[in-house]
Amino acid sequence: MLTQKQKELLLFIHARMQDEGVPPSFDEMRDALDLKSKSGIHRLITALVERGFIRRLPHRARAIEVIKLPENTVTSPAAAPETPRRGFSVIEGDKRPAEPPPPSYYAESRATSVPLMGRIAAGVPISAIQNHTNDISCPPDMLGSGEHYALEVKGDSMIEAGIYDGDTVIIRRCHTAENGDIVVALVEKEEATLKRLRKKGSTIALEAANPTYETRIFRPDQVDIQGRLVGLIRKY
Repeated sequence: MLTQKQKELLLFIHARMQDEGVPPSFDEMRDALDLKSKSGIHRLITALVERGFIRRLPHRARAIEVIKLPENTVTSPAAAPETPRRGFSVIEGDKRPAEPPPPSYYAESRATSVPLMGRIAAGVPISAIQNHTNDISCPPDMLGSGEHYALEVKGDSMIEAGIYDGDTVIIRRCHTAENGDIVVALVEKEEATLKRLRKKGSTIALEAANPTYETRIFRPDQVDIQGRLVGLIRKY
């Protein structure tokens, strides 16, 4: 059973793919559903993926495959155009590659796509979390329930926790955390940073894992928790 917004988004994606051969952008989805931010679209997309209505194609920008539509829907998924537009790959659900896919295809099919939302400071805080840039593949066993996103680490303040400059951290979106958790903290609505959370009386401390950096102390109303660290991906 889909919510009204989930159904509206699914039908909008389907109609756009029929008309243009490619899915709409996240900005277009947000405007079509009259939402204030793209984070709401990410939640709706995740829900449609979990319910088996759409599939996100890894390593391809804006590549979404409509698998099925709700029951009693008059229209049905249209066949993919012979030549996809704008350089995006679109795969129709009832068509399969003529040749056997390469071994990497099977590895990717076991992975889960997670939106990469830009960079996070592990050092001096930088601007708040950026918009969705692309998707990355993540092992399913790294993820639990709930919504997840990825951030590229910038800086060295968490090196003693095993988090280095250039690593990609996997974050479970939440607004609360336990004492000692490594979190994405939004400071005074402007700066985003990756630090260990410590609750000290009526204050919140954001601790680095590098003695070079000082612990920063804030009032509770100055810090918003944006998520908790659940995994890390490193390229060599």
